[in-house]
Amino acid sequence: MTTKVFIVDDHYMVIEGIRTLLQHEPAIELVGHATSPGSCMSFLQQHLPDVVLMDINLADKSGIELCAAVKKQYPSVFILGLSTFNQPSFIQKMMEHGASGYVLKNVSREELLEAIQCVAKGKTYFSHEAARALRAAPDPGVPVLTRREKEVLSLIAEGLTNSEIAERLFIGVTTVDTHRKSLLAKLGAKNTALLVRIATQMSLV
Repeated sequence: MTTKVFIVDDHYMVIEGIRTLLQHEPAIELVGHATSPGSCMSFLQQHLPDVVLMDINLADKSGIELCAAVKKQYPSVFILGLSTFNQPSFIQKMMEHGASGYVLKNVSREELLEAIQCVAKGKTYFSHEAARALRAAPDPGVPVLTRREKEVLSLIAEGLTNSEIAERLFIGVTTVDTHRKSLLAKLGAKNTALLVRIATQMSLV
C-alpha cells in the first residue's frame, strides 16, 4: 500500500530535491505540490493525501498557521513540518498546531522515508537534529536569566548585600537593585529568602 505525499514549499529547488529523493520509492506516491497556502488549500479540496510535507516558513502565511487550518478542515491528513530551523519554539508551535512530526531539510533520504512512514501510521516523528534541539531546550518552568542576573543571584545566595554585590561586580548599587527586582519577578518570590529557596529548588544556584 502506497503513502500519498503532497509537498508545500515556496522554493522549487526544495520541491525538486524532495521529488528526486522520493520518486523511485515504491511505497511513496507523490501526488503534487503547492508553493503557497492558497494553492495548498485548493488542492486539498479536490484530493486528500496521506502526508503533507509542509515548510514552516512560507511567504504569505506561516506553515504553522497553515498547519492549523489544514488540520481543522482535514483532520485525517498527517502533517510533517519541514524546515531549516531547529529552534525548539518552531518545533513546539508546529506540534501544538497539529503536526505529527518535524524534520530538517538536511535529512537523508532514509530518514525522510522513515519520517513519512512513521507519521502515516499515526505516530510522531522528529528528525535526529530536531529531537536533539528539543532535548536541549530549557524547561519552560524554569525562567531564563541573563548572565548578569545569574551572577547577582549567586552572590545573593552567598548572603551579600546590594553594596557588596555592586563592589564585587564593579557595577552601581542601583543596577544591582534592578537585577534583584527582576530576579524576584522572574522567580515569583516575595522576598530574598524565598528567592534563594526557589532558585535552589530550580538548580539555578
